Amino acid sequence: MDIAQQLAATQALIDERICSFLPEPVGPAARLLAAMRHSVQGGKRVRAFITIKAAEMFGLATVTVLPAAIAFEFMHAASLIHDDMPCIDNSPMRRGLPSSHTQFDEHTALLAGDALIVRAFELLALLRTSGLDAEAVLRVVGEFAEATGAMGLIGGEAADIEAENEAAEAGLLNFIHTNKTAKLIVAAARSGAILGGAEDTALRTLTKYAHHLGLLFQITDDILDATASEAQLGKPVGADEASQKMTYPALLGVEGSRQRAQEVAAMAIAAAEALPAHNELWIELVNLLLQRNN
Repeated sequence: MDIAQQLAATQALIDERICSFLPEPVGPAARLLAAMRHSVQGGKRVRAFITIKAAEMFGLATVTVLPAAIAFEFMHAASLIHDDMPCIDNSPMRRGLPSSHTQFDEHTALLAGDALIVRAFELLALLRTSGLDAEAVLRVVGEFAEATGAMGLIGGEAADIEAENEAAEAGLLNFIHTNKTAKLIVAAARSGAILGGAEDTALRTLTKYAHHLGLLFQITDDILDATASEAQLGKPVGADEASQKMTYPALLGVEGSRQRAQEVAAMAIAAAEALPAHNELWIELVNLLLQRNN
C-alpha cells in the first residue's frame, strides 16, 4: 500500500475503535459523554498513524500500541474543542461538523475537553497491563505530560493567543508552532518508538524527523487557512487573518511560506533517510503533508 492507503487504513481503524475507548453516553453524565464522542469524530488521524508506525518500526504490533495512538487523538481533540470555544477562536465548525460548544454548549464543551485529556492519561497508564516494559510506559507518560503541558502544547496555545494583533516575528512564531503543533507529533513518534524498545541513536533521529514534520504540518495548515475553501477544510477559512494570528503567511506571505515548507520538508526527508527502517514511508508522509489540500 502507498502512504495514502496506509493512512486511510489507520484512519478507518481509529474511526472504528475510538469510541470503544470511551464510556457509553448514559446516566447523569450522558451529555458530557456524548460531547466527548462527538468531538473525537473525523480527522486524518496523523498522530495515531505516527504512533503506530513508529512502534511497528521497532517490532511492536498495532494492537499493543493502539491505546497510546488513541490517547494522542484524545489529546488532539481536546485541544481543538478548547481552540474552537468563543473565548479563543470562536469557531462554529470543526472537521465538517458543528464544533463541540455549538452542538452542545460552552460548559459541556469545556468539560468534555478536560475529560478527554484525563482519559488520554488513563489509556497511557493502562499500557502497563499489555506486557510492555513498565519503565518504558512510565517514560511515555512523562514525555506525554511534558509535550502537552505549559512547556508544550498548552504553552504554545497561550503564546498563540497572546501574539494576536502583534507584528509577526520569526522567533516567537517558531516557538508557537513548535509547541502548539510539533511537540505532540514528536511525542507520538517517540512514544511508539520507546514502547517498541528503540535505541537512543534511532530515537534521536526519529525525534528530529518528527520535529520537522510537525513544523511542516503547521506551516501547510497556515497556508491552507489563507488559500483553501471552507468545503476543503471543513471549518471556516480566513480565521487566522481575521483574528490577526501570527502565522507564516503573515510573516513571509503565501509564496514565502510555501518556500519555507519546502525547506522544512527537505530537513524531514534527510532525517527519514537516516532512520533504521520504514524510510520510504516516512518520506512519503512528508510529501503527502507538503501537497495536502485539506
